[in-house]
Amino acid sequence: MTGSNTGALEAALWSLLGFLFAVYAVTANDSIQTLGTYISSNRDIKWYWMFAYMGTIFVITMIQGFNINDPAFGRLDKFPEITIEWYHAIAPLVLVALTRLKIPVSTTFLVLSVFASTIVMEKMLLKSFAGYAVSFVFAWGSWYLISKYFLNEGEKGKNKYNQYWRVGQWLTTGWLWATWLKHDLANIMIFLPRYSSVQSTTFQFFVIVVMLVGLAFMFYERGGRIQEIVLSKTNTRYVRSATLIDLVYCFVLYYFKEVNNIPMSTTFVFMGMLAGRELGIWMSLGYGELTYTSRHKKAIFPMLYKDFLRLMLGLMISVSLAYAIQWYSAL
Repeated sequence: MTGSNTGALEAALWSLLGFLFAVYAVTANDSIQTLGTYISSNRDIKWYWMFAYMGTIFVITMIQGFNINDPAFGRLDKFPEITIEWYHAIAPLVLVALTRLKIPVSTTFLVLSVFASTIVMEKMLLKSFAGYAVSFVFAWGSWYLISKYFLNEGEKGKNKYNQYWRVGQWLTTGWLWATWLKHDLANIMIFLPRYSSVQSTTFQFFVIVVMLVGLAFMFYERGGRIQEIVLSKTNTRYVRSATLIDLVYCFVLYYFKEVNNIPMSTTFVFMGMLAGRELGIWMSLGYGELTYTSRHKKAIFPMLYKDFLRLMLGLMISVSLAYAIQWYSAL
């Protein structure tokens, strides 16, 4: 076997391993964003029915991407195709470990920044921090009004399993899931040849089946250990609250999807929304319910600090790893 053939075989192997690591890591870590409240509020539904629904939406979205010759939906336009080396596969492997430690890492930074130029990375950072700020303010205002005038989020409510809310939640989460996929599929597809050069039914089938297996495992685990971040928030186990969380998150995510094709951290958007929501609920209950509000205040602020510190820790690890790999690859 010649040296060029050996090099091509090694590149294919690392590309495959990076893809497999990314499928599990991206699905498991980001499950708290799109599917966390959906899973937590449907505890009475078998995991395979939820998987069947979301799996169907996933397949439809992937087929849509393949039909336009871009299953990454334009998010890799700023990333030139390169030969995958062993150090590129480290990023999703680190993500697997951090996911098990319940750290909400930005998969975009940890995976895509390894392939990004300095200019693109700066744009990714700016867009992600803007996403955090916009989602925080939007959720803060939304839940102040929701909890004060529409649904009292300080109460669990007798209709926590109301079927109208459940139908609305499944539809809303389905829309959110499809929107999120168009953002974050790039974090997985970066390890594979660009589809424009490998248009085959076998390629499509392989990608879809592998990712469906990862999705099924995540549902089987009910979100895994990182799901605790969602469960710690107010009323996320109830269908009506989960529906509104997904709806607000989807509006913000859809807005940033339409702004430009620069990848961003959807984790930042989600964590900003959860923080703004908790603060909005606390403010809406701040008048006439001082005992509950005092307890809520003592509970939420340490929780929000911890979540933000985890987010910054994940960002530091992601960017440090990206620069280390870029420095090593330049040697």
